[in-house]
Amino acid sequence: MEKWLARETEFAPEIPQFWGGDWGVSSEVGKLRAVLLRRPGVEIKGVTDPTVWRWREIVDPEKAREEHDSLAAIYRENGAKVYYVDDMHPQRPNAYFLRDSVFMTPEGAIIARHALEVRRGEERWVAQTLARLGVPIVRTVTGKGIFEGACGMWVDRETVILGTGVRANREGVRQVEEVLRPMGVNHFLPFSIPYGHPHVDGVMNLIAPDLAIIFPWQTPHDIWAALRERGFHVLEAPWVEEVKEGMALNFVALEPGKVVMPAGNPRTQEVLEKAGVEVLEQDISELRKGWGGIHCMTVFLRRD
Repeated sequence: MEKWLARETEFAPEIPQFWGGDWGVSSEVGKLRAVLLRRPGVEIKGVTDPTVWRWREIVDPEKAREEHDSLAAIYRENGAKVYYVDDMHPQRPNAYFLRDSVFMTPEGAIIARHALEVRRGEERWVAQTLARLGVPIVRTVTGKGIFEGACGMWVDRETVILGTGVRANREGVRQVEEVLRPMGVNHFLPFSIPYGHPHVDGVMNLIAPDLAIIFPWQTPHDIWAALRERGFHVLEAPWVEEVKEGMALNFVALEPGKVVMPAGNPRTQEVLEKAGVEVLEQDISELRKGWGGIHCMTVFLRRD
């Protein structure tokens, strides 16, 4: 007869003890403590037709790595540990846009399922790395579900934006919600990602617990209203060229009120700085040829 009793305790507090690290994210703006990156590897060599891979131009491998290393240095200088996905499928040159493969939660990682055939399979190598690091994998999107990590964005501990569009379908969002509800997420803000954008982080981003910036022409009114109801001051970046070409909103908050953003977006930078935001610029002109920005390249593993 079984006489041992189940230890019915919360999962999250046990992660440091049993999983080898203090992993967990429920914010886009808390102090950044650990990130996961994919330094562009052999997979970006030999690309002769950028359109096959959804690139706008051929990426120079050495220049791309130099820019990527500079970004990693900024993270380290600002108190974040940097981990890498060292192994990757040799024909997946988009893999350095790592955010798309993971959506991080307070209790571990949700492994995404890519929408594009040319990216399918990247997830396997990311999952392998997370397992090696000891990051719990709480779900892998399966079945007919499609969901990429940049289709989700934390607003606060109980509120998450989940986008549907070309990179996430309703079944993928349903699977993500199913995981987050037992973790205490009670509010899900649906975001219809506009035509011409793959992810939420192309048209909005968060800077501090009470400060956000949106591209007003393509951010749903309901999202703006939900942020305002939660006490956010919402900045506007109405310059199409900087948002779409310069990836101006595709930045990463290093801590509340301090961001690293793609260089070459002076008008958006001015808006941020006038609002009291400390801005660090990083040149990603080579990396950006793959149609992505700083937020796209960065998986948050831990935020305070």
